[in-house]
Amino acid sequence: MNVDRAVLTLAGSMVLLSLALAWLVSPYWLLLTAFVGANLFQAAFTGFCPAAIVFRKLGLKTGSAFECRPATR
Repeated sequence: MNVDRAVLTLAGSMVLLSLALAWLVSPYWLLLTAFVGANLFQAAFTGFCPAAIVFRKLGLKTGSAFECRPATR
């Protein structure tokens, strides 16, 4: 498994978990779904994803979406 797949697996799991908690406990759990969606949206444009950093430090191979690239001018 590489970082890209791990991030998508984590995001999908968090969305499904928050939907289940919203159904069973409180609709305020949908805020977690909104947070995950917003984080995925900003990561698509900036390439910055905290989960990708954590997975990389845990030793997962870097995928094409979250490569460490040098900054360009």
